[in-house]
Formats: sequence, C-alpha cells, structure tokens
Amino acid sequence: MSASRRWLLAFVLLAAGCGSKPRAPDWQMNAYDSLARYTSAFLEGRAPAAAAEFARARAALAGTGQPGLVARAELTRCALLVATLAFESCAGFEALRADAPAAERAYADYLAGRIGAEQVPMLPPQHRPLAQGAADPAGLGAITDPVARLVAAGVLFRTGRASPDVLVVASDTASAQGWRRPLLAWLGVRALRAEQAGALEEAQQLRRRMALAAGER
Repeated sequence: MSASRRWLLAFVLLAAGCGSKPRAPDWQMNAYDSLARYTSAFLEGRAPAAAAEFARARAALAGTGQPGLVARAELTRCALLVATLAFESCAGFEALRADAPAAERAYADYLAGRIGAEQVPMLPPQHRPLAQGAADPAGLGAITDPVARLVAAGVLFRTGRASPDVLVVASDTASAQGWRRPLLAWLGVRALRAEQAGALEEAQQLRRRMALAAGER
C-alpha cells in the first residue's frame, strides 16, 4: 500500500472518529477502495473507469453527511488534475469550502498556487518545503510517494517554478509507475520547451516517446 493510499485510509477512519473500532462500517472501506481504484484508473488514463469509481466513493462519503469527508475526496480529484497539468477549477471542493476543515482549505489553496504562509503548517509534511518556496529537483525527489511527487511538481509548474530538471523528475516518476496520463502531460511540456529552445532532435525524441505511450507506435 502506497503512502498516499495509507494517508487516504487514515483520514477516512480518523475523520469519522472510528479509527480505534475493531470493525469499521462498510462505507469506510467502500469509499477507500473506490478512491484507490479511482486514483489508479485516472493516472493510467482509463477515464470511464475513473469516473465510475469516483462517483462510488463520493456517494459513500456523502452518505455520512460529513462535508469534510467529501471535501477530501474532491481534493483527491483536484490533486490528480494538478499532477497531470490539468489546471481546472476545483469546483467540487469549492462547493464545500464553507464547511470544510481548515487543513482542507489550505491544501486546496496550495493546489491553486495561492497558499498563505499561515496555512503551510496545515499541509501534509512532504509539501511544506515546496510551499515555503523551495523549488530544487532534489527536494522534489525526496518526496517518496510518487503521487505526492507529481502533485508537488504540478504546483511548481503552476506557480512558474518548474525548472527543466523538475520536468525530468516528473516525467521519470510517471514513467516508472506506468502512469500514461501524467507521462504524456509532462513529456509534452518537455517537448514544447525543447522546440522553443531550438533543440529539435530532443523534441522529436520526446514526441516519439509520447506516441509510444499513447499507443500510436
């Protein structure tokens, strides 16, 4: 079980106040399993499966009537969009913002690239250095969970702090996991920058990799 999935499970259990009970309600395991399957399907580029799993997870969490639980699910979706350089509005979370805990509001602002200094301590520990201004590839590589690493790289890109080395770390992370969707996004950015720099041979090589990952070769 990856660190990000353990984090999701711990949140669901603790936020519901059931972390110490011997047998958790079915909705907790159902929501966790669906969120885990959603994450895998989304990153692998299986959009219909991802949409179905997210809907199941959200429905299970909404059944509790606890906005914080549903907000965390929506933030999971928003974080994965950032990891794949799809900078859409986090509409699902924003609809719940007024009732979401402060930590969830801080994470949403971090994903949007507008976090305040007073919010940084509320972030997951692996994201705090980058939120405080660090942008070196070594710091990014020190994030052991690959999902969190891609999310952090996406935030760096969104805030204009992604160096060429950051792009390499991100694309290598996606490649190592076999995650087609973020791989195509990060290789695409690298190819575009190579073209803009006049490095046409490098750009062509990157686009060949993209074609292979997309099943076009």
